[in-house]
Amino acid sequence: MVSAADRRAAQAGAEMLRRGGSATDAAIATMLALTVVEPQSSGIGGGGFYVHSDAAGHVDTINGREKAPAAATPNWFLVDGKPRAFDDAQPGGLSTGVPGNVMLAARAHAEHGKLPWATLFGPAIRLADGFAISHSLHRALVNAPATGAFGDGAKLFYDSAGKPLPQGAMVHNRALGAFLRRVAAQGPTAFYHGQNAAAIAASVSTAKHNPAPMTVADVAAMSAPALPPLCGYYRDYRICGMGPPTSGGTTVFAILKQLERFQLGALGKDNPTAWHLIAESMRLAFADRDKYLADANFISVPVSGMMDPTYLATRSALIDPTHSLPHAVAGTPPGAAEIRIAPAAPQPERGTSHFVAVDRAGNAVSYTSTVESSFGSGIMVNGYYLNNQLTDFSFAPVGPDGAPVANRVEGGKRPRSSMAPTIVYTPDGHIRLVVGAAGGATIIAQVAKAIIGVVDWGQSAQQAIALPTLFAPGDTVFVERGTALEAMTPALRALGNTVEARDPSFKANAVEWVGGRWVGAADPRSEGMAIAE
Repeated sequence: MVSAADRRAAQAGAEMLRRGGSATDAAIATMLALTVVEPQSSGIGGGGFYVHSDAAGHVDTINGREKAPAAATPNWFLVDGKPRAFDDAQPGGLSTGVPGNVMLAARAHAEHGKLPWATLFGPAIRLADGFAISHSLHRALVNAPATGAFGDGAKLFYDSAGKPLPQGAMVHNRALGAFLRRVAAQGPTAFYHGQNAAAIAASVSTAKHNPAPMTVADVAAMSAPALPPLCGYYRDYRICGMGPPTSGGTTVFAILKQLERFQLGALGKDNPTAWHLIAESMRLAFADRDKYLADANFISVPVSGMMDPTYLATRSALIDPTHSLPHAVAGTPPGAAEIRIAPAAPQPERGTSHFVAVDRAGNAVSYTSTVESSFGSGIMVNGYYLNNQLTDFSFAPVGPDGAPVANRVEGGKRPRSSMAPTIVYTPDGHIRLVVGAAGGATIIAQVAKAIIGVVDWGQSAQQAIALPTLFAPGDTVFVERGTALEAMTPALRALGNTVEARDPSFKANAVEWVGGRWVGAADPRSEGMAIAE
């Protein structure tokens, strides 16, 4: 089974399973197809995180996060000593990191693929020869012309008057089709060396807005290292995710573990106290995330301390079921006492796509891929958009006290992420849920909510994903507009919470094992779909 944010991408993955491919083959084919049909969110011009489990529960993960060019400095996003506005920083070369998805895919395929590498490109190549604009793509073209029409995308997705092509219009991305054929035939070398590498470096360095130094050596130096998975237990369920530079693994686990002493199941999904507890736990977990999480190759990240049950019990003790904390601040997990770093200001995160694949042998892949905001940097090379992932760095390199910010820009560094591809196991060790989401920092909230829905509230994955989302990254609790959570606003405020309603921008996908079979789930707010093969 495959679950993805676009039916055609899910079909691409299912085709690999039908041919006898592995879950990894299916996931890679899905990622490649999303490059074509969901260019506003994902693709080979971006990066991602990959979590793989075999049927026995052995987990491995791959880091395909983008890198800053070697010339990047902590002052990268400063103008006259002040951080740029996000909308000014996004378009053009300054925001672009070296893409990691093709390197990730190559490593994953070498370790877990069954079908020939070139076979995985077939569906995406066919789609590039002609595909219809979806509702979500059309909406992005309308809402984000500053990047959608920044470069060659203007000719591909907009008419001669500069208006976005309508939903249903056929697009023929011949440049992308030709390039995918090259990568299919030549492997990742075709991406990270030669013409494509030169085109990436030149396009970034000579961008019409925010040109920034990037070299072919930066592109060639890209790697997709294996990382040790982060695993811990929540109510006897084993939860496994990714480590830094994403904050998803530690933060999702912290939210859950801090809630373990509360009887969420007895409270139920319709009880404002249950959502108050979730909000309080989320605020505490995000405070730690904002201070400590960054690329562990550049700063000492106290990962084991942040996952430590004893530490998280002390954080949980700060949660009062009857009243909200006035202000959530970072704690001092084991290993953090000697680290002098300042909390980072929140950074906008908007894009991304998540997909899940499971195969007949019981292997499962949870893979989150992104170009960051809509259409990334807007720069298009060989028919695909380059990411704006460097805007996930903290624009201000130091805090008010002069201490460095962990997630400041540095040459060769990977920016912090919120992506949270996750696999959940039953107490007897069987895969129970393979899940992830899109939507910037709300990814963490969506994944934690889905796990609570399944584990605590006995819901199906589809029901848990469909639950309204509460997002509390700081002292304000955001509830999904037009849902039961918004109706709970008076009760949440009576508990001391500052509450605001916000429009949904959520997109989760999952596959679960229930009743002796795999069952797919896709967010009803999206165009996602799960397809069994």
